[in-house]
Amino acid sequence: MRTILIIVGIVILGFLIFGAPYNRLVQLDQQVQTQSAQVETVMQRRMDLIPNLVETTKGYVKHEEKVFGEIAEAQNAWAKAPPGSPQRINAATQVEGIMGRFLTLVQAYPQLQANQDFQELMNELEGTENRISVERHRYNDVVRAYNTAVSSFPSMFYARMFGFKPRPYFEAEAGAKQAPKVKF
Repeated sequence: MRTILIIVGIVILGFLIFGAPYNRLVQLDQQVQTQSAQVETVMQRRMDLIPNLVETTKGYVKHEEKVFGEIAEAQNAWAKAPPGSPQRINAATQVEGIMGRFLTLVQAYPQLQANQDFQELMNELEGTENRISVERHRYNDVVRAYNTAVSSFPSMFYARMFGFKPRPYFEAEAGAKQAPKVKF
């Protein structure tokens, strides 16, 4: 009887030693996936708004087709990339940079800024951009916790054993610190 209790105790101890770190990694991985889905949701909202904004603007800014083409290309790249992938993160960052140039362009057209439909779309887009910023921040927080667990002792051994790999952060596009320039 004593031998059975010792074996059961060893099995329970082994489960606790192996199970707790593994379960923590699974929990963090699920948080990253959940937050990634939330970022995807608000980015999809942005992608849904942009075509309406572009169409409203095209009537006023007919000679600026290059910006509209870049927006379409970035949207297509985002749509083709798998959710949560580094390619999708890069495409979203590109959209953000292009939209900065687009908004700079819009400032040069006061009659466009006075258009009610355009103003409503801009307000929606501004709200969406704020949501994206908040959700990216939350995503980066859970990725930081996950990456720390994947890289820390002793959970790094479990991470390697079970295939948990570090996740990418959302980062600003290269050159994002400089204001976009629009030439006419």
